[in-house]
Amino acid sequence: MKRNFKKIIAFSAVSIALSCGKTSEEKTTTTKESEAEPINIIFMVGDGMGIPQVSSAFYFGEGEPNFKQFENIGLSRTSSTSHLITDSAAGATAFSTGEKTYKRAIGVSKDTLPLPTILEQLKDRGYQTGLVSLTSITHATPAAFYAHVEDRDMHEEIARQLIDVEVDFFAGGGKKYFRSREDGANLFDSLKAKEYKLDTLELSKPNNDMRNAYVLTEEGLPSKPEGRTDFLQQASKLGLEYFAANNKPFFMMIEGSYIDWGGHAKDDNMMIQEVLDFDKTIGVVLDFVKAHPNTLVVVTADHETGGVSIGKAYDEAGEEIPQQVQVYFNTDQHSTELIPVFAKGKGEKLFRGIYENNEIYHKLMQAIEEN
Repeated sequence: MKRNFKKIIAFSAVSIALSCGKTSEEKTTTTKESEAEPINIIFMVGDGMGIPQVSSAFYFGEGEPNFKQFENIGLSRTSSTSHLITDSAAGATAFSTGEKTYKRAIGVSKDTLPLPTILEQLKDRGYQTGLVSLTSITHATPAAFYAHVEDRDMHEEIARQLIDVEVDFFAGGGKKYFRSREDGANLFDSLKAKEYKLDTLELSKPNNDMRNAYVLTEEGLPSKPEGRTDFLQQASKLGLEYFAANNKPFFMMIEGSYIDWGGHAKDDNMMIQEVLDFDKTIGVVLDFVKAHPNTLVVVTADHETGGVSIGKAYDEAGEEIPQQVQVYFNTDQHSTELIPVFAKGKGEKLFRGIYENNEIYHKLMQAIEEN
C-alpha cells in the first residue's frame, strides 16, 4: 500500500507540473476530457452463432440485415483451457472475466477460484447492470456474468448468487430455480425484500425507481418456431429505456440463446428464425446507440454450433435452383470455427483483428478507460 501511495503522489506531482506548462486552451480541453461521462456497454451474444449463421441473415431475411451496419469486425478463437472445442460456460466466462477456463466453469478460474466479472467490477464503479436471455436467467451465458460455481448445472446456487449481486434489470426464464427449490427457499420473496419490482407474467413497464426482475417461464422461453414473439426486442428495449431514464452509465448483456439450439437440433428453420430475431434485436440496440453516442455495442458468440455451411439448393429432381441456397449441418455439436466480433460506438476500432475470446473483456475495459 505504501508503495502504491508513493506512486500516486509522484504521478500527481508530474501531472501538476505538466498542467502548469499548458496553455489555457489546453487546460480547458484536458478538463473537458477528464469530465467525460463513462461509456455505456451493451454486449450481445448470439449463442452458437458463427459466420455461416450470420450469413443466413443475408439470404433468408427481408431487406438488409442489421449486421451490415457494422464497419469494425474481428474474429475470436474460442477454445477453453480443457477442450479445443468450448461450451457456453467457459466461453462466457472468458468474456466476463478476461481469463480462459475449463469447460462447464461459471465465473471461476481453471483452478476453480472465483474471478471478478465485468458486471461486478463496473457495478462497483457506479454502473447500473442488466441481463436479458431467452433461457433461464441461471443458464450458462447469463450466469457467467454474475455467478461463481464449479459447474454450469448448479442452477439453484446460481439463482441464490443472483439475489446477492443485485443486478438492476434482468429478464428471462427460470422460475423453478427461484421457487421450487430443494432447499425450500422462495427467492422471489428475497427479490421483493431487496426492493425489486418482480413480474412473473409479462414484460410490464419497469419502475425506474427500483430494480426490475422479469422471470416469465419455468425454464427457457419458447423458440421462434414454438411461437415466441418479440420478447428479445421488447426486453432489450425496456432495459435500455430504464437505464436511459436513470441517466447513469450501464453494462447490459443480451443473449440470443436459441441459435445454438437450432444447431444442436440440425433444424435449419429454427436456426434461421433465431438469427433473424437476434438481428432485429441488434437493430433495436443500434437505434439506441445512435440516440446515445456515448455507448459501445459489441456483438459476438461464444462458439459456433452445427458446423454450418450455406450451399446450393436443389429441387426434387436434383437440379440446382439458381436463386436459392440451403443450410447444411456437419454436426449436431459445437465446432471450433473462428467467431465474428462486431463493434460499433466508442472504442469500436479496438475489436479489429484476430484474437482469443478472453481478449474481448480486456478490449471492453480498454474502451472504458480510454473514453
